[in-house]
Amino acid sequence: MMGKLAGRTVFITGASRGIGKAIALRAAQDGANVVIAAKTAEPHPKLPGTIYTAAKEVEAAGGKCLPCIVDVREEKQVAAAVEAAVKTFGGIDILVNNASAISLTGTLETEMKRYDLMQNINTRGTFLVSKICLPYLKKSSNPHILNLSPPLNMSKFWFKNHVAYTMAKYGMSMCVLGMAEEFAADGIAVNALWPRTAIHTAAIEMLTGPDSARVSRKPEIMSDAAYYILTKPSRSCSGNFFIDDEVLKAEGITDLTKYACDPSYADKLMPDFFLDDEITPNAPVAKGGASSIANIFVNIQKQISPDLVKKVQGVYLFQVTGAEEGLWHLDLKNGNGSTGKGKPEATPDCTLSMDSKNFFDMFSGKLKPSAAFMTGKLKITGNLQTAMKLEKLMSSLKSKM
Repeated sequence: MMGKLAGRTVFITGASRGIGKAIALRAAQDGANVVIAAKTAEPHPKLPGTIYTAAKEVEAAGGKCLPCIVDVREEKQVAAAVEAAVKTFGGIDILVNNASAISLTGTLETEMKRYDLMQNINTRGTFLVSKICLPYLKKSSNPHILNLSPPLNMSKFWFKNHVAYTMAKYGMSMCVLGMAEEFAADGIAVNALWPRTAIHTAAIEMLTGPDSARVSRKPEIMSDAAYYILTKPSRSCSGNFFIDDEVLKAEGITDLTKYACDPSYADKLMPDFFLDDEITPNAPVAKGGASSIANIFVNIQKQISPDLVKKVQGVYLFQVTGAEEGLWHLDLKNGNGSTGKGKPEATPDCTLSMDSKNFFDMFSGKLKPSAAFMTGKLKITGNLQTAMKLEKLMSSLKSKM
């Protein structure tokens, strides 16, 4: 196997079933070394799969596998599994913090035993496994940590009904926020990945019943999205809160019907937690939702053509602050053009810095780039002439969007 992950070692917590196992199988298709770190050594009475059955599937898919009995709450078990992985495969290149516990209960209905379980698996477990893997990740040529956790959305709506669970999941996301900066100099990418819709797994079916499958997507949408993230250069892709379908659309995969458990319900899917925007696969630019900037770039991508690249000949880097802080790029100089989150592969001709609200206003036609620049709402470094091409470019794109 000669895929991008061939020979690389991927340590995945909670990977005996569900999304974690799907990510393991996707890595195995490249010939990766996979460490299945989970508690399930004996069959569960209601859930299929153990670390050993998952290991057999990984090897059948083309990878090598080391199954390890690991409760992420137990430091000695985590340390032993990491040591075994390094001894077996020579190091660790990728950590996927997938293990999680859920209880959608209000404050008065949440027993402290359940509260402690969520905090200890979600937040503490993520911190602990990351801490023990980090010395080995520092030695990797392309190290990644990927947490299966949501973007940090401070809307009270996502706290009021299950504050204990929200805090536990956001703890995982705060690890992304902090560790991405803490280990930037080491070239370790630390990102989060979260699904747009409900994902159908055996565990979810046990909690919600079989009917939930109809309005859910398959775990493979998450494993494919994870693959694209984990194969990017780590030094140019860190501190992001990725959404599965946005990752795929940025890779040119626009038809997501195959991921729907029931293709006839592909446009009637149930949204997952913590995302405010609606699920509309071919929606126009959102007007102020949590993913408005992401949607802008999805729409721009649709309008990029070789003629546009030939006409503009510029690479743009956008440094966005405020509610939708992050880096975005627009390459209208190389190949057939590209756009998406993070830094461009080519050196940017100019860098544009502005608040996310002003950014949205600029790309929706409410604010001209020249006016934004003159009033201090837009700061430009690099080639000013290339930057100002955006005004005409955006006018042209807006008429097509």
